[in-house]
Amino acid sequence: MKPALLVIDIQKEFFKDDVGTIQSLKSAVAYINAAIALFREKSLPVISIQHIDETEDLTPGKIGFDLPDDLNILPGDLHIHKKYSNAFIKTSLAENLRNLGADPIILSGYCAEYCVLSTYRGAMDLDLNPILLRDALASGSEENIRFVERISDVISLGALKSFIDLD
Repeated sequence: MKPALLVIDIQKEFFKDDVGTIQSLKSAVAYINAAIALFREKSLPVISIQHIDETEDLTPGKIGFDLPDDLNILPGDLHIHKKYSNAFIKTSLAENLRNLGADPIILSGYCAEYCVLSTYRGAMDLDLNPILLRDALASGSEENIRFVERISDVISLGALKSFIDLD
């Protein structure tokens, strides 16, 4: 099995929120991009997950749905669109991970206490091994990020690099 990197809900719409959320997103994107570079170097899967919500204008073709320009997701990466907090609900994510032979899954993105945590728990329900990437989570509340990290398995970017280099 090989690890896969999930990048959850890093979308332009969320960069319109309050200053704290915007700063949290920018900081997380820096770590996410470093992880993406590591996964690309090792030819490991990077999966972009985008939230759809018609009531918030988060639909394909709308600017807010798009990925920010400074996020290093490529068109050739796997892209999953979801309507629920848990990215496994009514999507092809689990099937794609199985087809890739991917496990553990390294989670990053926005919002730590909602979609990231829901997807983390959803992975556990499917007998996958989810791990959060420290400093690659964003939220409007730093306290919520730390809470999610305290109740979950977490890996630093440096430890992730060492782990991947073992393969």
